[in-house]
Amino acid sequence: MGTEILRVNPTEPEPEIIARAAEVIKAGGLVAFPTETVYGLGANALDERAVARIFAAKERPADDPIIVHIASLESLYQVVADVPPVALKLAETFWPGPLTLVLPKTPSVPDLVTAGLPTVGVRMPAHPVALALIKASECPIAAPSANLFGRPSPTHPSHVMEDLGGRIEVLLDAGPTLIGVESTVLDITGPTPTILRPGGLSREELEKVLGKVELKAGPVDGPKPSPGLMEKHYAPKATLYLVMGENGAVRDFLRERGLEALALGIKRGFLIAEEDRASLGDLPVAVQILGSLKDPATVARRLFASMRVLDAIGVEEIYARDFGQEGIALAVHNRLLRASGGKIIFLEGG
Repeated sequence: MGTEILRVNPTEPEPEIIARAAEVIKAGGLVAFPTETVYGLGANALDERAVARIFAAKERPADDPIIVHIASLESLYQVVADVPPVALKLAETFWPGPLTLVLPKTPSVPDLVTAGLPTVGVRMPAHPVALALIKASECPIAAPSANLFGRPSPTHPSHVMEDLGGRIEVLLDAGPTLIGVESTVLDITGPTPTILRPGGLSREELEKVLGKVELKAGPVDGPKPSPGLMEKHYAPKATLYLVMGENGAVRDFLRERGLEALALGIKRGFLIAEEDRASLGDLPVAVQILGSLKDPATVARRLFASMRVLDAIGVEEIYARDFGQEGIALAVHNRLLRASGGKIIFLEGG
């Protein structure tokens, strides 16, 4: 199968291009499309055969659910059986945007979408192309990230083609995505709202509306209530280590690992902050500067693309510094933790 690439205006998508992609969705096909977070791989959420093609194209395990994307609040009732007042309050405040709500599903949503669980994750994306595609397709669209399962998520059309070229019918190319990490997944079926996956909407923003919000820690065995709960996920081909500690200690450690790589002939890559530049700047090692410690939004935007750059260079190991856990940095921390598969290096002193 050849993948048709359709370039589309990211702010004012051309109706004829959207109509072409929507016809593919209506026919049970797969369309990769941009959201404000990452590129998604879309199919008709109510068509089990179409959804099964998502799992096949991505090589995704069946116990990992898929988020359903809608373009209007009315559509929420098509996929959610019980919409409590708190869901409406959150939708009115944060939709369209990078927030996924976990709620009881209707029978019309195939069990394949939800890993057999009675709940479904739903969100309304804040990208003109995504909203136009959902509206034109006249159905909710199930869409995980448009990459091979377990790989760094795609934030650029080239990442989609690298992983899924020839496996899907259409790619809507609207350039790079804005946020760079997936949506925040919030479970509101229990007594306390719980973040299952940190993402583009911060815990702090949610707590302004909800009060206390819990954070789910660690991987989940068996069927998952949310994507992103595998022990290892979002991972580059190289072995990744997450380095945590006081800034001085982190910089000393990174330099030691750089010098060691040169001495031993090991091809190592480094994901660092702008403030760390001096510690590795004079060494001929593969460095990707994600952004300033004071600007976690830029760090998030560059994270997955930088992992792919280091993979393309062919590094064997990657050392990634931690960026803290405030605001969107919590999502960066989560992605690096998952990408490392729990390989954390804790440093003391400075």
